[in-house]
Amino acid sequence: MEKKKRREWIRSYVWSAPSLLLIGLMVVFPILYTFYISLTNMNVYHWFDFTLVGLDNYIRALFVFDSGFLSALLATILWTAVSMALQLVIAFVLANLLNIQKLRLRKLYKTILMFPWAMPGYVGILLWKTGMFNTQFGLLNQWLERLGFAAVRWLSSDVSAFLCCTVVNLWLALPFMIMIMDGALQSIDKSYYESAILDGAGAFARARYITIPAMRPIIAPAVIITVFTTFKQFDVVYLLTQQAGAKTGSGFHTILTYAYENAFITNNYGYSSAISMIIFGLLLLFSAKFQLKEDA
Repeated sequence: MEKKKRREWIRSYVWSAPSLLLIGLMVVFPILYTFYISLTNMNVYHWFDFTLVGLDNYIRALFVFDSGFLSALLATILWTAVSMALQLVIAFVLANLLNIQKLRLRKLYKTILMFPWAMPGYVGILLWKTGMFNTQFGLLNQWLERLGFAAVRWLSSDVSAFLCCTVVNLWLALPFMIMIMDGALQSIDKSYYESAILDGAGAFARARYITIPAMRPIIAPAVIITVFTTFKQFDVVYLLTQQAGAKTGSGFHTILTYAYENAFITNNYGYSSAISMIIFGLLLLFSAKFQLKEDA
């Protein structure tokens, strides 16, 4: 019996070996190699003669405020929190409006709302940059000039760039959250609302005690996915403010754009690898914390 189990165990590993090898080459090896590089001084001056420097890159990132990493991390946390709060509120309101029974052409509105999500992100972001935020011929400045105001450089300062990036990220991400909430709303038994109305419950009470509790298990995974996506967001901030050859003057960075700048602009690969490992560790901690909550 033991020989049979051992034989099945060996056979299962033989069949799994190609997949395990592929996972090792594509996932495990890059992580381990990035960790190794993070312990070195590899940069533009030390391509091949780099040496081990231990945890110096991590100390510089975490304990030297002037390095820029901590400010980028705080900006990323703020960016994620603001984006998620706005997405949840706006998506909840729009999903409820789209589920009004007497609303005509509801399916058409839902289809139109999917366009930003279906459109390639690169195209959508550059449309916003050139069509809305451009200083000379952007639509926003055209409206301001018609009202008698001076043109605004929307992407030139940190605060305005943060707000513009948040708006574009909302435009790209809202359709997904609306779609999830729309499905969650349609899954709620309408008899709950009928009973609540008979008991005299108002719209706010129905939303608080029926809609939100019923939707929470359905939208929770979507919220987690969106948090990860927003935290790791790169293309919105980079294409709007940091794109090579088209920088706007804003110093707003997320940790992803900050890592990119150190890796491919200043060519400081050791330091950039340390930042990447810190990001990886933060995401692992967040995943573990969320998993523990679900298991509990």
